[in-house]
Amino acid sequence: MRREIATWLDERPDERLTVVSACAGQGHDLVGVLAGRADAHRVRATLLEYDAGNVTAARTAAAQAGLANILVEPADAGRLSSYAGAVPADLVLMAGVFGNVTEDDVRRTVAALPQLCATGATVIWTRTRKSPDLTPALRGWLRAAGFVERAFHAPDGVLFAVGVHRFAGTPRPLDASGVLFTFVR
Repeated sequence: MRREIATWLDERPDERLTVVSACAGQGHDLVGVLAGRADAHRVRATLLEYDAGNVTAARTAAAQAGLANILVEPADAGRLSSYAGAVPADLVLMAGVFGNVTEDDVRRTVAALPQLCATGATVIWTRTRKSPDLTPALRGWLRAAGFVERAFHAPDGVLFAVGVHRFAGTPRPLDASGVLFTFVR
């Protein structure tokens, strides 16, 4: 995941960029990449996280790394209202989401991604490949929603996959009344 974020940043050296991270946890992926970059100041990011302990840890990590442009919001990323003011984004991170929600919620979230994306945005996502492996269907749903696959990493012997898709469709306005997903406990 971090390698893909770094590659994405490297491909856009002169741009001011916006990032939104759903279910950001402690912010390790994005903060971990930005902390070591001299150009981190050009990225404005919103990390959405429901767990208060993770919110505190992500805020601490961002502050310790000197990343003043990272906002960590205590919010339910499964509700579209949580994205108001943070989208459209140039990069949408969906790490740890698609493996923790129902198939219907994965499909609904993918269909709603054009509401979160700016023109030409990139979505980086993760998903387990344990049975039943939903990654082939997920990749198809992304294509149907207007995304072009840039990379799919699913090494042999590892159940974890990382996908990178570029949005080639037309962004849609945010319908803040909608629900994307509910985590399965």
